[in-house]
Amino acid sequence: MSLQDAVNSILSQWMKGRGPEDEIVMGSRIRLARNIAKIPFPSAADDQQAAHVNELVRSVVESTDKLDWKYLSLIDMPRLDRELLVEKHLISPQQARDVKHKAVVLSRDEVVSIMVNEEDHLRIQCIHPGFQLESAWEQCDRVDDILGDKLEYAFSTDLGYLTACPTNVGTGLRASVMLHLPALAMTKQMAGLIPAVNKLGIAVRGLYGEGTESVGDIYQISNQLTLGHSEKEIIQHLATVARQVIDQEKGAREQLLKVGRAQLEDQCYRAYGVLSQARLISSQEAMQLVSLVWLGVDLGLVKEVDTQIVKSLVMLIRPAHLQKLIGRNMDAGERDVYRASLIREYLQTRQ
Repeated sequence: MSLQDAVNSILSQWMKGRGPEDEIVMGSRIRLARNIAKIPFPSAADDQQAAHVNELVRSVVESTDKLDWKYLSLIDMPRLDRELLVEKHLISPQQARDVKHKAVVLSRDEVVSIMVNEEDHLRIQCIHPGFQLESAWEQCDRVDDILGDKLEYAFSTDLGYLTACPTNVGTGLRASVMLHLPALAMTKQMAGLIPAVNKLGIAVRGLYGEGTESVGDIYQISNQLTLGHSEKEIIQHLATVARQVIDQEKGAREQLLKVGRAQLEDQCYRAYGVLSQARLISSQEAMQLVSLVWLGVDLGLVKEVDTQIVKSLVMLIRPAHLQKLIGRNMDAGERDVYRASLIREYLQTRQ
């Protein structure tokens, strides 16, 4: 198998696809929190109740011919494969750590994923490439309807869908957009942007969501509350705020080109030079350098590679992706060596 074939087989469809504003927006995600009526939330459920939730979901998957789903028990999955699902944003870090009575349901293209027995009985999510909140919502809503036809959800006529965390009560909807914001970071505007966005009811989080930091200038923004607003209102509000952030990033990029084009081009090419020649590189350093090259490619400064190559590297240099490509578990030192080798080969073969 060639390197490109291996890359294509490991990347989820939302990582390989194209979408509106995808020079800045990596992906748009809709997630719905749902619980099954008359069964305690996962944190309060005993082993028998948690196992029952699993069996209910498995039976739905096996009896549904409307979607091409696969049900995967996490306790039967090697740790590396669970870590890979986290890096793909298909399960949460929390879901990957404590795996007893936990599972994930995936569509074949991995655009749809359903976490079973995470914080809620079901976390249904759809991820689309680029700025496509509406289409992600439409698909997630269809999946929700299919499950809701066969499972009785915990629902209150006064409050809406009942969830383990009060901030999810109501619609149970969490919409998020993953953004690459290197120019705002370089111009020191992120420090002011984050509190301004928070005042609008939008949270700014790191690469893997709540409790994580930004890596490679990648941020997630999402709604904070779900009660008292319809799904369309929540999505529209997030889309409006996301559009403002996208426009600010574009403005910051234009400003960088205007006042220091030569310096910016030098930074981007230095990053490209290190990635092209390094024999040992950490995940964090590689992410920051790839971020700079990605910016240079999008601005037309770096012409040796295209955007899709750089975006693929954002995923491929992460520890679990790297080890799956190599085909074995490695310690941090080995990963640094193989990461550098993979980057060199991938850049050379895709020029």
